[in-house]
Amino acid sequence: MKLFSAAAALALAALLPAPVAAQPAAAPTAPAAAQAAVESLLAADRAFAAAAAEVDVVTALSAMFADDVRMPTPAGGFTASKADAVALLGSNPANKVARVGWAPVRGGVSADGSHGFSFGFITTREPGKPERPGKYLAYWVRQPEGWRVAAYKRVPRPAGAVSTAMLPPSLPAGAPASAGDAAQALAAAERAFAAEAQVIGLRAAFAKWGHDDAMNMGGGAGFAIGAATIAASNFGPETESPLDWGPDAGVLVAPGGDLGVTFGHIRAKAKPPAGQPDKVPFFTVWKRDATGAWRYIAE
Repeated sequence: MKLFSAAAALALAALLPAPVAAQPAAAPTAPAAAQAAVESLLAADRAFAAAAAEVDVVTALSAMFADDVRMPTPAGGFTASKADAVALLGSNPANKVARVGWAPVRGGVSADGSHGFSFGFITTREPGKPERPGKYLAYWVRQPEGWRVAAYKRVPRPAGAVSTAMLPPSLPAGAPASAGDAAQALAAAERAFAAEAQVIGLRAAFAKWGHDDAMNMGGGAGFAIGAATIAASNFGPETESPLDWGPDAGVLVAPGGDLGVTFGHIRAKAKPPAGQPDKVPFFTVWKRDATGAWRYIAE
């Protein structure tokens, strides 16, 4: 991720020699149940996409939003509600006439099947103008009415061939016996990630703190997959990070304590050029590994 690539990769955390481990992990969810949960989430994503074909962008996207959905805003913050998100989308006149279509390429779920995420490719079509290709990342929460999006971002992407083949799902690696202070542990991991980056550099930190199948939205046409690839494709070898960040806008964690999302701001340590913001909002999806340590899985 680069600083101004729509927060596509600075999700993060206070100096520790390795990712924070929590309680001993319990046995993972049965593969069949986890697979079924992923399929239900992806089916919901695709159903909302199908319903979007005949409505404007505002209507299409807001249909899947939870009442408290959070989206990064151009002003450097986050929406706090569905009404905020609708107003934000509606502030762009093009969104009231354009159509949007999307398709996921991967999904993942928590061990209890109540939280999940998806990401994929999205295209906006405005009458009389060229198509605008993009990418999206959504964090979902299962509600009585079905899956709904609790955090959402979409970013433009350059034109170019991409693979739309489905990637293997992100299934639970194991969860602690109890969620306990999972939210605090996740926030601490974010801070530790950021603090260690100040010592070993962004490239080394991103390689260390991510899953082997982590996703970064990056600046290319496709997605960067794998912590090592994310690190090498986005950052140089410098050991002094020019950036700092933290979960200063909160965290959301699945009841089982193994999947969650952090919200915060990336700040340049040097004064930014005139006209550039001094902070950029981000959110990152995190998942516990088999040892109980938090590592980022999608940003």
